[in-house]
Amino acid sequence: MKWALLSVWDKAGIVDLAKVLVEHDYGLLSSGGTGAALAEAGIPYTDVSTYTGSPEMMHGRVKTLHPKIHGGILGRRGIDDAVMQEHGIEPIDLVVVNLYPFEAMRDAGLGTDEIIEYIDIGGPAMVRAAAKNHKYVAIVMDSADYDKAAEAVRRGGFSPEERLALAAKAFSRTAAYDGAIANYLTGIDRPFPDVLTLQYRGGRTLRYGENPHQAAAVYGDAGIAGEQPLQGKQMSYNNYLDVDAAVGLLREFEECAVVIVKHNNPCGVATGETLLETYIAAREIDPVSAYGSIVAMNREVGADVARELTGTFVEVIVAPSFTPEALEIMKAKENMRVLRLPEPVVQDAVRSIDGGVLVQRTEPFREDWRVVTEREPTAHEMEAMQLALKVCRHTKSNAIIFANEKAVIGIGAGQMNRVESAEIAVRKSRTPLAGSAVASDAFLPFPDTLEVAAAAGATALVQPGGSIRDQEVIDAANRLNVAMVFTGVRHFRH
Repeated sequence: MKWALLSVWDKAGIVDLAKVLVEHDYGLLSSGGTGAALAEAGIPYTDVSTYTGSPEMMHGRVKTLHPKIHGGILGRRGIDDAVMQEHGIEPIDLVVVNLYPFEAMRDAGLGTDEIIEYIDIGGPAMVRAAAKNHKYVAIVMDSADYDKAAEAVRRGGFSPEERLALAAKAFSRTAAYDGAIANYLTGIDRPFPDVLTLQYRGGRTLRYGENPHQAAAVYGDAGIAGEQPLQGKQMSYNNYLDVDAAVGLLREFEECAVVIVKHNNPCGVATGETLLETYIAAREIDPVSAYGSIVAMNREVGADVARELTGTFVEVIVAPSFTPEALEIMKAKENMRVLRLPEPVVQDAVRSIDGGVLVQRTEPFREDWRVVTEREPTAHEMEAMQLALKVCRHTKSNAIIFANEKAVIGIGAGQMNRVESAEIAVRKSRTPLAGSAVASDAFLPFPDTLEVAAAAGATALVQPGGSIRDQEVIDAANRLNVAMVFTGVRHFRH
């Protein structure tokens, strides 16, 4: 008889798997809640305490930590048989274990003493033992693998390749579990843990990195990282970066909006009544830069928009959904990647530097918009400033954005001083800037940027404020009849 040990916190699917095991002459070892679930379903099993001859103790802290359990998992067939026989140890061929939900309890806001009780000891010990001895033992931790396990049992056992793959998955899970515990314990009473452990799944090798001589991969199974094209070529390293930038800005809008990004900076942003008119408006802001860009939309793509998209070169189109007709039309552009807009993932931002990483957390914040000039902005100017600042938050510093109520009309990004950013925005604008509003990602240290904007026709400006020369800038705005608002929040993006 083969033996399987079943000990799971999450009982989903365990009874169905147990039935298959019993039908194929497996003896079952179990205890506690798992044993109760089996008993309720009428499935025969041997209680761990009965098998070991040792009672469960310390409110369940000690039950599977016993030589007859770990000897059965770790015993090497053909090497340790005599020792196992001497001590009455049955070889255990399958271990099905999932762990106490430490991460869920941590996120539920329990106190430290309560959370400590959700640190599993026996579970990870059995998992690691089975994974180490995967030459002889299969370890199943994920209920998503129960069907595969049942199939293997029906055909007579797991292949060596299956046991190795399950072992690798198990060690990845225990590493993440221990990492979560370490992060929590070293982060008590501090904003960030003293030791940071991160784990991302679903690693996929990319053709190359930013350039062909650089190797790259993407990790993650949620958000942008977890998305792969519905059609078109596989995503590249640069595609993922640009899509992340485009979607981050797109999520600023509830109304119908289109964001076009090139090299991590927006080159076209517009809002409108219909998706087609909005896309055309965004594209025409800077059609040269829009060539070979990423286009992100927050409404379903229909046939009319699909035909417009296929009329030019677009690297990636991202939208919440696509009609069947739209997908059929876009097949004409066989290299264009078509991506579903995923749900956002709230997480810290992590960036590698020489010898380590930088970690950044953006807590919910509220800007305090305060008019600092003699003239109040009009309702139209306020709408334009709000749009400009949304785009400014997602543009590389130094950023200067001109906008009207519906679209961006001038973008200056990534310069070493914001005067040049303003001049670039003015020079690249294809639309008259008279009556426009301007947003700056950081305070204006001198009046010069405001003077460039006013000379181009801007009548309102929004900035964080906070310069030692704020009054000089305010005086210049009053002299030029520019309504100005301070927000108190800077938006550098490096």
